[in-house]
Amino acid sequence: MRILFDQGTPVPLRRYLVGHEVVTAFEKGWSTLKNGELLQAAENNDFTVLLTTDMNLRYQQNLSIRKISVVVLSTTSWPRIKSEVSAVAEAVAASTIGSYIEVIIP
Repeated sequence: MRILFDQGTPVPLRRYLVGHEVVTAFEKGWSTLKNGELLQAAENNDFTVLLTTDMNLRYQQNLSIRKISVVVLSTTSWPRIKSEVSAVAEAVAASTIGSYIEVIIP
């Protein structure tokens, strides 16, 4: 899968998503794009998953028309996410076109 990290997603997480191509919005030059623009750019560039920490995304965007899956982490804290990387990897693996999955990180 091609995974796009938005601005709030900790970059060290990419090491734990083995077998996937992971790119950050910053690396693509998309760090200033708003949510709808970022989703469209990701779809236009054949990303299959947007990994974000924006818990409000589902209320701000109509995700039912999207060809990309969205996986949302409940925190930006790398130490907390690191202890739950298996849950994140499982959510990515379970994602399908147009799906929305929240990973609640304690």
